[in-house]
Amino acid sequence: MEIIEVRGGRTLSGSITPPAAKNSVLPILAATLLCGGPCRLRGVPRLSDVDTSLALLSAVGARAGWCGRDILTSPVPLLRGDVPPELAGAMRSSVFYLAPLLVRVGQVRLPVPGGCRLGPRPVDIHLDGLAAMGARVEIASDAVVLRRSGRLHGADFTLRLPSVGATETLLMAASCAEGTTVLRGVACEPEIEDLAGFLSACGARITGAGTPVIVIRGRAGGLDGGSYTPLPDRIAASTYGAAVAAAGGDITIRRCRPAHFGTFLDFLRATGCEVRTGANAVRIRRDPSMPLKGGQELFACAFPGFATDAAPLAAAVLLTADGPSRVYDGLFQNRFACAAGFAALGADVCAEGRELKIAGSAELTGTVVSAPDLRGGAALVVAGLAASGKTCVLDEGHIRRGYQSLPAELASLGAACRTA
Repeated sequence: MEIIEVRGGRTLSGSITPPAAKNSVLPILAATLLCGGPCRLRGVPRLSDVDTSLALLSAVGARAGWCGRDILTSPVPLLRGDVPPELAGAMRSSVFYLAPLLVRVGQVRLPVPGGCRLGPRPVDIHLDGLAAMGARVEIASDAVVLRRSGRLHGADFTLRLPSVGATETLLMAASCAEGTTVLRGVACEPEIEDLAGFLSACGARITGAGTPVIVIRGRAGGLDGGSYTPLPDRIAASTYGAAVAAAGGDITIRRCRPAHFGTFLDFLRATGCEVRTGANAVRIRRDPSMPLKGGQELFACAFPGFATDAAPLAAAVLLTADGPSRVYDGLFQNRFACAAGFAALGADVCAEGRELKIAGSAELTGTVVSAPDLRGGAALVVAGLAASGKTCVLDEGHIRRGYQSLPAELASLGAACRTA
């Protein structure tokens, strides 16, 4: 159990650089299994989910490890298709190993994936798309088994909803399939473009990534190796923005891509923060003597809409705003498990299904709260910055899944935040 201790009442200042995006790194690590040459991923943060990914790669017979801040992988002739249950259960992103292992081994058995308890997160779109490419699918009570005879083949497949994970799974499968695959109704998130960028650097032939239709011409000889730098983490950047909005101050987020979290920056502007964007930087200022503006109506949905991972962070900002607000998550049923922690801090909130109602004008007082999941835990840390006294966030490992050291990052900006 980790305890993050936050003392409110201190404004933030300085500059900070977000790390490589967790939501890019994890599928790219799985995609290295498709490569017949060595791969190098630059500037990877040391997250617990990355550690789990490396353990999973090792468990199926791959070679991967750290070299300073980079991860190096080396090709191996034979892999195993069984994903250990303890690793599959540790993170949702284990689903990314379905396609690479099916391509390389010919069959794969994946126990039910784990991760944050955000509600039902079905993998039916992954399976339907792989079946359209020639995979045979068997679903047991505790695992999914896929088999193929011969190579996977191209298909014209329409996703029933723009699932990020399914889009990434099918991108990986199609890159090494026979013939051309057309994926329609796909997710358009920046991390989709990033995975396509890595696959293309390794020889894949992909057009349309970042749009609703992606065309992939399968490469019969498989992919090569390559060196790649994942994009900056837009959710980490949003976290820093939420922190200065909650605490007040003046910070600059450097080496980021403002367009990737533009909806969050628009939200901060609506609350009264001053936001100035450049090509690769954002400056965010908030006078702590001026109240934040409430009356916000946020709807989290697929990109380019408001990011679901940023919804709890926005809610933390709105706790002390001068009027009521509502945040609705269109993707996950249990996104606002952090509401109990907000209430313990003194906020008047009500979580009803996918919606969080926030009365605003809260006088937050530090107390002991528990992180229910990754982003909800980060939101409680942000709320602690706006509270009087000491807030202790008890975390069973959720926050380290997405932040290398959130307390140290915030402390570098002047926050009184540390791991106790």
